[in-house]
Amino acid sequence: MLPKDSIAAECARRGRAEVVAGCVALLGGRTVDDALVLALGGAHGAAVLDGGPETRYWLRVWAARGLLWEWSAAAVPALVAALGDEHWRVREMAAKVVARHRVGAAFEAVEALRADGVARVAAAAERAVRVLVSGGD
Repeated sequence: MLPKDSIAAECARRGRAEVVAGCVALLGGRTVDDALVLALGGAHGAAVLDGGPETRYWLRVWAARGLLWEWSAAAVPALVAALGDEHWRVREMAAKVVARHRVGAAFEAVEALRADGVARVAAAAERAVRVLVSGGD
């Protein structure tokens, strides 16, 4: 099952607001129930739940990806904070969310990421800035 489909199914089960709240919690480093982690992370979710702290950043990546498919303005503060995450995959996915949902409140944070040392983050940030400035892709 694709992440988009898994997230949609989880929204149907528990409600969109609860899924978004779970994504916000994970982005903030808080724990959520294992079923949500498995819905967000798919087959890899169990490995991260059983793994050590070095793999826990995947929870934040998946939380941001969850917001890619199920967005709410209530997630803006957590998304902006995720743009400053220590792990590049979290920053990259957060920038993708900014672009997809045109999150203007994240402009300054995403603009700063255009100079990120990780090329994929910088590219995602560049696209997000372009979308925010032009209003299109």
